[in-house]
Amino acid sequence: MTFYYQALCAGAGLCLLLLSGCFNSAEPINEAASESSTVKPNIIYILADDLGYGDLSCYGQTRFSTPNIDRLAANGMLFTQHYSGATVCAPSRSALLTGQHTGHTFIRGNYEIQPEGQYPIPDETNTMAEALKDAGYVTGAFGKWGLGYPGSEGDPNKQGFDTFYGFNCQRLGHHYYPDHLWSNQDSIVLEGNSGLNKESYAPDMIHDQTMAFLEEHKDTSFFLYVPSIIPHAELIAPDSILAEYEGNFQPEKPYEGVDSGPEYRKGKYGSQPTPHAAFVAMIRILDRQVGEIVQRVEELGIADNTLIIFTSDNGPHREGGADPDYFDSNGIYRGTKRDLYEGGIHVPMIASWPGKIEAGSRTDHVSAFWDVFPTLANLAGAEPPSATDGISMVPTLLGQGEQEQHEYLYWEFHEKGGRQAVRKGDWKAVRYNVKKNPDSNVQLYNLKNDPGEKTDIALEHPAVEQELRLIMDNARTPSEVFSFGQEAYKGD
Repeated sequence: MTFYYQALCAGAGLCLLLLSGCFNSAEPINEAASESSTVKPNIIYILADDLGYGDLSCYGQTRFSTPNIDRLAANGMLFTQHYSGATVCAPSRSALLTGQHTGHTFIRGNYEIQPEGQYPIPDETNTMAEALKDAGYVTGAFGKWGLGYPGSEGDPNKQGFDTFYGFNCQRLGHHYYPDHLWSNQDSIVLEGNSGLNKESYAPDMIHDQTMAFLEEHKDTSFFLYVPSIIPHAELIAPDSILAEYEGNFQPEKPYEGVDSGPEYRKGKYGSQPTPHAAFVAMIRILDRQVGEIVQRVEELGIADNTLIIFTSDNGPHREGGADPDYFDSNGIYRGTKRDLYEGGIHVPMIASWPGKIEAGSRTDHVSAFWDVFPTLANLAGAEPPSATDGISMVPTLLGQGEQEQHEYLYWEFHEKGGRQAVRKGDWKAVRYNVKKNPDSNVQLYNLKNDPGEKTDIALEHPAVEQELRLIMDNARTPSEVFSFGQEAYKGD
């Protein structure tokens, strides 16, 4: 197996990742950066689903390894202070594609539409895909969408993607052997998964289409968005792969889910007797797919002009039998998915671009998803977002010019009673139960001294606590769909 992974990643020098911001106009492209790349770079952005900061061996995972993703880090830049757009799927993706944090982006929470899909991004939204398409890029999305039900104004084909293949609905994306997938506007029925059958593993099918897109568009500038459904629950991998790991991660805690009846494959997770082994098998599949993308780009001769981006949409989950404590999936950080502590939003990020990004480099620049749009716009010569919370990361990525810093980062979460968080410098403020009590206590942490957010020091630093409280109450604009129902905090 070691030889297989090494062969997969031969010449794997091509990956890029991106970052997060504050509400202002995007900076014009750095002249030095513009001169360094006269041809529009191809862009590949790979987004894992619920992968924790500690779920990669290059970020400290010891129970299993991720050799292909590790090679991306070895051949590029590893980010230690990168944040997702939100702590759950849909708003995180909205922040990514709009360049706005969850106090400004339209989709601020998971909002289900029956029978299939989520609340749509409005037609007038300016997305990253639309900007790149207008700049001459062929655009494709392969994986999980979650930003508008089929045919709605939020449908990926109406938000800048020429091609879409995968799950439109993130709820139906809970199932790895679904009864259908979407190919643009066509629902593709998977006969092999009819009834209780499990023949067509969706990640493999989506990956095949991803590779076909690469082959078809190798001679033009392309933006390839790969929002994988791995390792989100349900925890299922093909038997041939799962068998390699069964018995190796004891003690197992069997998960009993829904395996038949009217709720089967409608959103509730299936059973898994060996969830630890299944989780590792799924990570192995994700790692293999990353390696195959890298290898194909090399074989096509386009590696030197290709950015590959790898990150995760939020922290590790606890659903369907997942056990992040067993794998230390959040590393040193407190919390998991749905938390606004670091474990819910502090994610891995790796960036590589041969000859442009220094191999084996690391950065502790504080960044987030809303930085991705202005960064890619700068690199691609596309129109930057007119209203953004993001800051271009070009100086950090290319080692050219002075990198602008964020004044602060802001998140809000509309489940679990409502939650908010702010990071400003080394200070981190977290406030829970906002819907019940808009003036609920603000917890304060110093991430430099206490990255695990173990000790609340709000009483010791009242001025800092009030400063970050004011940011929480004023960093957001009202939303009729996603509202805390609170008045802005005016201070004493």
